Amino acid sequence: MALFRLPPWECRQLTCLVDYTPDATQLRRAQALLWLHEGQPAIQVADLLHVSRQTVYNWLQAFRERTDLDLPDRLLDAPRSGRPATALGIIDPLIDAVIDADPRDYGYRPTVWTAPLLQRYLEEVHAIRTSLKSISRAIARLGIRWKRPRHRLGLRPDTWRQAKGDSKTG
Repeated sequence: MALFRLPPWECRQLTCLVDYTPDATQLRRAQALLWLHEGQPAIQVADLLHVSRQTVYNWLQAFRERTDLDLPDRLLDAPRSGRPATALGIIDPLIDAVIDADPRDYGYRPTVWTAPLLQRYLEEVHAIRTSLKSISRAIARLGIRWKRPRHRLGLRPDTWRQAKGDSKTG
């Protein structure tokens, strides 16, 4: 690899970044660039940072190519394409629309909505497959607070009268 040299102002900025950044990604990459600037071989820098030599080369290449950004941003990962979040924004209004209704109105046996029941509802009615984690996150975003239903056996009629304070015995 050819000798890597930084302009003095970039060297100062990277040194400040190493001293003050809370971002671990920026810290590691800035330190790698400074060590390369000092003449350390890429393999040694990689060993010190517990990454591969190719990773150090990738950091260096990205830093050199992204001159249109501020120096701290040049050290971060570039935006990448990937699978878009499918649940965010899509399931929130659907859950909000049914959460106050009785699940029996939609043909379900339970009397209260639960995360697994909402998951089943979204799949059956709206053909949206989602995880329980996505359901839980949507519930949190909507600010829905619910308690687990408590099941209690009904009181017998003779016990019920006593509990109500009815003095009649029957």
